[in-house]
Amino acid sequence: MTTPRHTYGRGRLAAAFGGLAAATLAVAIAVPAAAAGSTLQAAASESGRYFGTAIAASRLGDGTYTSIANREFNMITAENEMKMDATEPSRGQFSYSSGDRIVNWARQNGKQVRGHALAWHSQQPGWMQNLSGTDLRNAMLNHVTQVASYYKGKIYAWDVVNEAFADGSSGGRRDSNLQRTGNDWIEAAFRAARAADPNAKLCYNDYNTDNWSHAKTQGVYNMVRDFKSRGVPIDCVGFQAHFNSGNPVPSNYDVTLRNFAALGVDVQITELDIEGSGSSQAQQYQGVVQACLSVARCTGITVWGVRDSDSWRASGTPLLFDGSGNKKAAYTSVLNQLNAGGTTNPNPNPTTPVPTPTTTTPPPTGGGSCTATYSEGQKWGDRFNGTVTIRANGNISGWTSTVTVRSPQKIIATWSGSPSWDSSGNVMTMRPSGSGALSSGQTTSFGFTVQHNGTWTWPSVTCAAS
Repeated sequence: MTTPRHTYGRGRLAAAFGGLAAATLAVAIAVPAAAAGSTLQAAASESGRYFGTAIAASRLGDGTYTSIANREFNMITAENEMKMDATEPSRGQFSYSSGDRIVNWARQNGKQVRGHALAWHSQQPGWMQNLSGTDLRNAMLNHVTQVASYYKGKIYAWDVVNEAFADGSSGGRRDSNLQRTGNDWIEAAFRAARAADPNAKLCYNDYNTDNWSHAKTQGVYNMVRDFKSRGVPIDCVGFQAHFNSGNPVPSNYDVTLRNFAALGVDVQITELDIEGSGSSQAQQYQGVVQACLSVARCTGITVWGVRDSDSWRASGTPLLFDGSGNKKAAYTSVLNQLNAGGTTNPNPNPTTPVPTPTTTTPPPTGGGSCTATYSEGQKWGDRFNGTVTIRANGNISGWTSTVTVRSPQKIIATWSGSPSWDSSGNVMTMRPSGSGALSSGQTTSFGFTVQHNGTWTWPSVTCAAS
């Protein structure tokens, strides 16, 4: 993404998803001022996250560049040096020298490494571009195996497959030489990567998957859901997050991250850059950080470069430091937001959000042999989260809970259950995703996000047991 060989179609940077007002993602939880970090990595670490950057081996001799990178970031991604054309320029002949420079620099400075990327339709070596069918499939799998094995034990997470879904409204796969080897090629790549390095997190990585309503986002979501249901080894989803005025940060970005996390995967912002300057750019960066902080399994953020002059789209001044290495307004907004805090991330479990009851929580209500208790969660300018805890009063084989919101409120996202709505859209019936059996005294919970549209009244909840 820093060289002309990594280019993107017009649709990538032209699709408008709607702007993000910084206030709409305000995070309510704050860490004590005394714990504030003075660098990006220190501030992110307060909530158990990392803050990373992409590094080019050719710039490791630049003192200003390495000084900023060492001071501010604790996760490192190679910009181009670990891609297919760099690591296997001739078939069966692997070259790791440039990748090793970055990995060694990172590890010597106490940092972790994200591997990028094992299988991709772009930046393939010429010999691979000329293959097809079984020969290409075998070559791809061998590449994944060899590179992941070489770096085994040194990589925090691999982007196993990169950019495999098509732009536009189809929600389907990209027509590439790898796709034409068979629809199971992505699954095969993930299984090969797991066999080669069982301890690295395995990620699918893509762009223009930030807006929850986008067909491409839904296509990737459906693939991840299928993989998780069948035991395909996928641990994380990467959101590249390249934004500009034609493709701003969407207002439902946090919903997207939360819904993917609810599938049981980590979510990572992997290549963040936002074209612009001043307060507008700073607010967009703040919104992205707020979205990540609101989701327990958003484990970290990587910006795609150190200084504006290092960026693959330098003319858009999209990074946190200017060409001279000075901190920009965007840097300050990111640092302040990281220090404002969010959901912590030690061994997160998004499918059972922890309720945050207060002394003003309405009394439990229920029918039969279960009760439902509502607890208020995080609040933003235009929406809030809620959690319903179901408690069994005696052994039950199943349960059904209703959640009623007051118009013009609308429930816009759910997790940890199977919802349905009445014709008004104001009454949601939630059923267990799997078995709803609970022993006496046992509890389970589900959650949802309410777009309040100016009405802050809490939902009413009920429970019926079977």
